[in-house]
Amino acid sequence: MDTREAGEPLLFTPITFKGVTARNRVMVSPMCQYSSVDGAPTDFHLVHLGQFALGGAGIVFCEETSVQEIGRKTHHCAGLYTPGHAGAYRRINAFLHAQGAVTGIQLGHAGGKASSRGPWDAFHPLSAEDATKGERSWTTVSSSPVSLHPRRPPPVALDETDIGRLVGAWRHAALLAADADYDIVEVHAAHGYLLHQFLSPLVNQRRDGYGGCLEGRMRLCLEVVEAVRAAWPADKPVFVRLSAADGEGSGWEMEDTLVLADALKQRGVDCITPSSGGIKGPTAVSVVPRLPGYHVAYARRIRHEVGIPTIAVGLITEAEHAEHILESGAADVVALARELLWNPYWPVHAAKALGSESFLRLIPSGYAWWLERREQIREATALQG
Repeated sequence: MDTREAGEPLLFTPITFKGVTARNRVMVSPMCQYSSVDGAPTDFHLVHLGQFALGGAGIVFCEETSVQEIGRKTHHCAGLYTPGHAGAYRRINAFLHAQGAVTGIQLGHAGGKASSRGPWDAFHPLSAEDATKGERSWTTVSSSPVSLHPRRPPPVALDETDIGRLVGAWRHAALLAADADYDIVEVHAAHGYLLHQFLSPLVNQRRDGYGGCLEGRMRLCLEVVEAVRAAWPADKPVFVRLSAADGEGSGWEMEDTLVLADALKQRGVDCITPSSGGIKGPTAVSVVPRLPGYHVAYARRIRHEVGIPTIAVGLITEAEHAEHILESGAADVVALARELLWNPYWPVHAAKALGSESFLRLIPSGYAWWLERREQIREATALQG
């Protein structure tokens, strides 16, 4: 039953996952900033993430965060594998919570895509030249010794003992995330990173129980989710990010994603964020044209065929479009990324555009009071004129 107030846009009604309720359905998607120091966040992250909470977003996700030091893409990527990391994130979460936002962290591992330069250098592998600047390369790991970059040495294939340690690292990261006071944890199994490297038959050439058929290739992802779900507080939700399709000839299509999504649902996952691509390129290369809402169809199909909540992503920039996605039943939450870098106050502007009478409640009262007073002055001036 729709219990929202009369005239209130669906985008700006609360949503609950287990014991966590977000004030609205606008989510800040995880966005890597390459500004961490030894994996830890800095004052940059406090200001960067804080602006989204001030702007009225319901859910604010920290960037993709590695569960192991060797799982970072670059020397400047985020990590969560020490108590010191948890303390640094806890400070940021305290501010976000004080502004009314629900907080989330995306836990991942770059696998064979680690030991790289940044995206502005096309994620080229670290070289001897980088080592002279204090950024040495390191040995990467994956499902199989299949290089994901023409200039990159093949990664080392994880054996079953290594895999056990890896699952343990995800569990440990989930415990640290709870200690850091996050509300949501998301397992990153997309965009060509380690769990995706196990899911993809293009990369996973194993002949043991973690390879071969779809069930074997799904095994590590499911074991990680089981470990995270067991370690994570029972009243807090677990999300998963998936690449719904990898493109023609990839061996991973929407039908595979539906099987995986159903298995994730059975293991207690609360919501799925589908995008696409990443296994064939250095970044999350979409396999569909980049038009507004280009991943929404994946969210719709998973939501309706698996019966699990989904998050819509992909060049969503207009308030009316976001509202239509929710009203049409394609997704339960709308996630924005680059648009919020351009305008962190997008939520309050969108609420006003959609006719919400309480749009100013999304921002701090000190902001709202002055802005409401300004509007009153404008209206009075217009009447006098």
